[in-house]
Amino acid sequence: MNQSVNLDQLAVNTIRTLSMDAVQAANSGHPGTPMALAPVTFCLWQRFLRFDPEDPIWPNRDRFILSIGHASMLLYSMLHLTGVKTVNSAYETLGNPAVTLEDIQHFRQLDSKCPGHPEYRWTSGVEATTGPLGQGVATSVGMAIAGRWLARHFNRPGFEIFDYDVYALAGDGCMMEGITGEAASLAGHLKLSNLCWLYDNNKITIEGHTDWAFSEDVATRFLGYNWNVLRVGDANDLEMLERALKTFKNTHDRPTLIIVDSHIAYGAPNKQDTHEAHGSPLGEEEIRLTKRHYGWPEDAKFLVPDEVREHFRQGIGRRGHVLRDAWLVKFEEYRNQYPALAEQLQHMQNRQLPSGWDRDLPEFPASDKGLAGRVASGQALNAIAKNMPWLIGGAADLAPSTNTRLTFDGAGDFTAEDNSGRNFHFGIREHAMGAILNGLSLCKVRPYGSGFLIFSDYARPAIRLSALMEIPVIHIFTHDSIGVGEDGPTHQPVEHLASLRAIPGLIVLRPADANEVIEAWRVIMQLRHEAVALILTRQNVPTLDRRRYAPASNLAKGGYILADAEDGKPEVLLLATGSEVALCVEAYEQLKAEGIKARVVSMPSWELFDRQDLAYQTSVLPPNVLARVSVEQASTLGWRRYIGLGGLTIGMHTFGASAPLKALQNKFGFTPEKIAAAAREQVKKTKEAS
Repeated sequence: MNQSVNLDQLAVNTIRTLSMDAVQAANSGHPGTPMALAPVTFCLWQRFLRFDPEDPIWPNRDRFILSIGHASMLLYSMLHLTGVKTVNSAYETLGNPAVTLEDIQHFRQLDSKCPGHPEYRWTSGVEATTGPLGQGVATSVGMAIAGRWLARHFNRPGFEIFDYDVYALAGDGCMMEGITGEAASLAGHLKLSNLCWLYDNNKITIEGHTDWAFSEDVATRFLGYNWNVLRVGDANDLEMLERALKTFKNTHDRPTLIIVDSHIAYGAPNKQDTHEAHGSPLGEEEIRLTKRHYGWPEDAKFLVPDEVREHFRQGIGRRGHVLRDAWLVKFEEYRNQYPALAEQLQHMQNRQLPSGWDRDLPEFPASDKGLAGRVASGQALNAIAKNMPWLIGGAADLAPSTNTRLTFDGAGDFTAEDNSGRNFHFGIREHAMGAILNGLSLCKVRPYGSGFLIFSDYARPAIRLSALMEIPVIHIFTHDSIGVGEDGPTHQPVEHLASLRAIPGLIVLRPADANEVIEAWRVIMQLRHEAVALILTRQNVPTLDRRRYAPASNLAKGGYILADAEDGKPEVLLLATGSEVALCVEAYEQLKAEGIKARVVSMPSWELFDRQDLAYQTSVLPPNVLARVSVEQASTLGWRRYIGLGGLTIGMHTFGASAPLKALQNKFGFTPEKIAAAAREQVKKTKEAS
């Protein structure tokens, strides 16, 4: 017994000293929290976490999220000490260490697997990119929801394919962020008893003591959220930590918050400024004193005793390996009895589409009245979801407006009482919805969430992280322009397209008509490592006659020639996205009748267009045609790259106004007549210049 206790303490101190040494070597980072929470993380990983370091993507593993991403050395230490193996993009375990001692020695340095904050897809064993406080805990709610849904969908009598738990380590900063309250409220409402947050109550933030800005009773707050709340008075008390975690495991009707009292830079007796210990290296002298306090060789750096590695091998390593192997054996039996479900799981885990996923997608006839983008999208979504059971999602209280409800038989609603439904109700919680979608996607289901484009501002941090993590989350936004009309400027997005286009790796799609909407969904569903923002109209837009104009399937190239001069040599280019494309087509017909050779270019996705080779891009936008007009009911920011300095942009330079759509279009210049006039002026100007 004593030997085990000594090994436990030795392991805890190894985590602490690795963290101290790494931060000191980098001269950057946060050593205090990893030092203070080393016992908490050790207890969870060594005694509870169902995780096989040899196979860090085993589908039924417990998830551990470090929401306090600034304490990243805490996670990197665990990945190194437990021997977590790397996984490549083909989801194959390669067998190399995910985090080597050299990576730790190069903490926060270029190409190290130990960046300043944990990054998904960069370091195997990191379940989610964290750093912006509150995002990690909110993402963990999505993971817990996914666990519940997966269990109801895949489990059968005698086959518990999914029963994992989700743990998230949070701090005072997480508790202050609004997203945490949104996510905790929904988690309590859904009674997610497979979710446990461990809250490091250390009363320190970057500015200093939390008394300056934070005095609420967190325990009472979470009791109000319908959480089970436990308290451990000393982060170093492994037995009390174990008791609290056992209580979580035995709680079956609500999520659990374990409040752990800790002291930053615990063990550094001469450290007077605990704030400094939290946010900066300790210094060589302080490290020596701290190591002396631990009974550690004072001058040893990055020391990992062999017995510590063996201790973890015999603990989490052995337990995880046994659990994972037993699961694989059981899954082979499951495959024999339920081959269709097993095939679904294989497709899902590898982000592959089932055969026939698109067989029911509609095609719309030409129509001057047309269809709203949101309506066409709702039909596409339902057609695909019938053939892809793990396509699930909902809205931030706006499903009737965004047309994102799955309406076919058996779709159902996900509730606390019934976890089988595929329609999710996120409530008016756009930010939490975005993070929850990330958590769902990280568990390999295919999630979508929806709202009005104006409220993408509320979700933008989570959208950014979906792009950063390279996960195929589907963000659906309707009411995409001043076309919202009478609701006025508060509800009319102007700068939002530019804001979303500015996010690296996010594909923004704003289709022109119902058939482009269908083609947009074809593109979206084939994405495996990219998030997408699908931007849709509230109002009807004409469905273009594809016998006269180019096929909508060209949307896959991001931009294409929709209508052209008869000889293929236009004098002026009209570029547009979304509902404004139809206006350009009307202008094109006017110009054609006047003998002016115009070309209409539909550009639903700048990102996809920019990926095409130069030959294709110049075939669509010939460099010798300088007369160009862009038309978009949004900020003009970014259009210069396509129309040049001499081109003309018809767009929004102010906020909108409250009025019917036709009045707004006339006021702000979005009419075929004004587009045609701009085109004539451009042709005249370029001819004069030549």
